[in-house]
Amino acid sequence: MMQLYRVLPVILSVGLFGCGESSTQENTSTTVTENKDSFVSELPDTAPTLKVATTGTMPPFSFQDDYGNMQGIDIDSIRAIGEEQGFKVEFYKETWQNMFDSVASGGRDIAISGISYKDDRAVKYGLSTPYFFNPSSIMYAKSNVTINDIQDLQGMHVAAMEGSKQEDQLNAMGKYSDMTTRTTAYLLYEDLMQGKVDVILHDLPILQFTAKNHPEYDVTIVPYEGQDNPSAQQVILMAKGNNELINNVNEGIAKLKQKGTFKEIETRWLGGTEPADNSASDTTTTQLN
Repeated sequence: MMQLYRVLPVILSVGLFGCGESSTQENTSTTVTENKDSFVSELPDTAPTLKVATTGTMPPFSFQDDYGNMQGIDIDSIRAIGEEQGFKVEFYKETWQNMFDSVASGGRDIAISGISYKDDRAVKYGLSTPYFFNPSSIMYAKSNVTINDIQDLQGMHVAAMEGSKQEDQLNAMGKYSDMTTRTTAYLLYEDLMQGKVDVILHDLPILQFTAKNHPEYDVTIVPYEGQDNPSAQQVILMAKGNNELINNVNEGIAKLKQKGTFKEIETRWLGGTEPADNSASDTTTTQLN
C-alpha cells in the first residue's frame, strides 16, 4: 500500500501569501547572513567553467536566497559533481521550458532543476544516469476524502506543473473533471490553499519542502511511484550527442553515489524524512521534521 505523509505543524518562519509577494515568485527563501554565496571551489583558476541552466523557482532542488544566490539539492549536486570531475559551474536562471531549449541550442551546457526521466526527453536530449529518487505525489487538503493513487482522482479538479511528467500522467488517466497547469510549484500550492483545485501533483521532495515551510496548513501527501519506475528517477540534462560531457557527468555521479554524497545532500535539505517506497507493506503516517 501507499505511504501517506501527513504534514503536521513544525516551527518555521516562512509565510504563504504576505509581504507583497509576486504571484510568480516562490516565497520559500531562507535567512542568510551575508550578500554572497558561501561556496568556494577548490579547483584551480584554469579549470573549465560550464554554464548550468536552472529554474531557481523549484525548492528544494533549485531556488534563490534573499540575495539571489542559487541553492538547493540540485545546486549542491552539480557543484559536487564538478568538484569531483574538474569543472566549475555558473548558474543561469531560466524558465522551465527555456531551460531545455537553451541546452538544445548550445547556449547552456547543462540543465538541472528536478528533471525526471521521460522517454521523450531521452530521445531529444542527453540524459545522465539517475542520481536521486523523485517519485510523483499527490497533495490534498480536504479531510473528508481519502486518496491512495492517481486513479482515485476521477471527477476531481486536478493541477500539475506545465510540461511535467505529472501532467502526462494525468492526461493518460484522463478521468478528471478539469485540469489546471501552472509554471511553478508555489502557484500550484497557492491554488490548493485557496480552494481553486482539489489536488495538486508534483515531485515528492518539492511537496514535502513546500509543506514544511507552511505548517499553518494541514495537508496530506501521497506518493504513487516506486523505485522501479524510470520516471521516478531524477537526471541531469545535456545536449544530445555531447558524449564527452555525458560520460564525465555519469562518472562523477557514480563516484559520489559510492561516497554517499547525494545522501548527505538529501539529508541536508530534507532532514531525516525517508523517501516514499510503494513496496511498503503497511500504510504509515510520518511527521516531517
